[in-house]
Amino acid sequence: MDKDIAIEVKNLTKIYKLYDKPMDRLKDSLGLAKKGKFKEHKALNNVSLSVKKGETVGIIGTNGSGKSTILKIITGVLSPTEGEVNVDGHISALLELGAGFNMEYNGIDNIYLNGMMIGFSEEEIEKRMDAILEFADIGDYVYQPVKTYSSGMFVRLAFAVAINIDPEILIVDEALSVGDVFFQAKCYHKFEEFKKKGKTILFVSHDLSSISKYCDRAVLLNQGVLLGEGTPKKMIDIYKQVLVGQYPLPSSDVENLLDDESIREAAATADKRADAKIKGDDKKPKEDSKDQESVSDVEALEYGDGAAVITEYYITDNKDVRTNSIIKGTDFTVHMRVKFNRNVSAPIFAMTFKNVMGIEITGTNSMVEKAFLEPVKAGDVKDITFTQNMSLQGGDYLLSFGVTGFEQNDFTVYHRLYDVLSVSVVSDKNTVGYYDMNSICKVSDAKD
Repeated sequence: MDKDIAIEVKNLTKIYKLYDKPMDRLKDSLGLAKKGKFKEHKALNNVSLSVKKGETVGIIGTNGSGKSTILKIITGVLSPTEGEVNVDGHISALLELGAGFNMEYNGIDNIYLNGMMIGFSEEEIEKRMDAILEFADIGDYVYQPVKTYSSGMFVRLAFAVAINIDPEILIVDEALSVGDVFFQAKCYHKFEEFKKKGKTILFVSHDLSSISKYCDRAVLLNQGVLLGEGTPKKMIDIYKQVLVGQYPLPSSDVENLLDDESIREAAATADKRADAKIKGDDKKPKEDSKDQESVSDVEALEYGDGAAVITEYYITDNKDVRTNSIIKGTDFTVHMRVKFNRNVSAPIFAMTFKNVMGIEITGTNSMVEKAFLEPVKAGDVKDITFTQNMSLQGGDYLLSFGVTGFEQNDFTVYHRLYDVLSVSVVSDKNTVGYYDMNSICKVSDAKD
């Protein structure tokens, strides 16, 4: 293994046997089961990836994608069916809530128990005890059995132990979704400290904003298959396609996942859209001849089932001039034009601002604004506008558009365009954060 690699996963496969009845499991364990008494489920299917030392890598994917399974194999909690894992560095892991804790022991006893399981001596744990208790901040509850803890108290203690034993590699599985906002802020501050120290962090999270903000790279899993790895922004955009069943999988992956209806439908949709592109029926929005800056990025991510097509989009300033530069504090309008290719009962028109890291800053849609809740017919063309005051800090942003809706209670994407329009905010006063609160500050002499 390369000396710059902290974690290396090669051709990892994990197969579980699924039984209809407990008796079938018992017979199989005794070697008495007949064929067909169980089904094989591939939680991971030939997954390979590597994490460099000092990298922060996030793993994303839908439920059942194998995210937790791969972390458990890396940490040694599970054994792979096939493949191998190599780790260079001392690991501290925070997996499922309660993993590695004895419910009958109190907090102090569990600190020693976890520390020794990781490989620390009693003396080394004592040296770190004050730091652990300070970070956990659960007061005298640390002397009570952990079975009496709330989920928030539990994760506070578990995370305090995990990060205060000075690991070279920190692995976290969704644990930060538990706990109050102050504790979560403290945890992410610790993430920043670890990154500055060159520690390696691998974590699973459904919080896509955290993946965008803290990760150098993201890995996308779906149904046990590695769909891709790359920048957080790129992987999150693909993940959103997966969520609505519109990501075109390679044919080999489809064959391996024939029991998944959504995968087959996604592949079929991709084939139809590919045919449409060949025939010229599925064109990207045309360039705006009036303003060459307000044009689409030909490499932008685009998908949908074709029921509607966003044919035009642009921004106008407070003087109704098309532009992609807006002065902070002035009004501006986002425009989009949509053509419908079939009847839609209640389309939803949306727009979203992201920063250059891919973090969604703000956005809205016609349903939230209660602006349009009517059916449309095939051939209809609608012009949609969103007018607001520019309160974002000065800088560059990316604008995305979408037309979606619900069909028989299922969320459906008719057309989405990600990061297709750049917007520059011009400002002579930038405050802290993403937004200016437009505060009125007054200072006066104190009165007795």
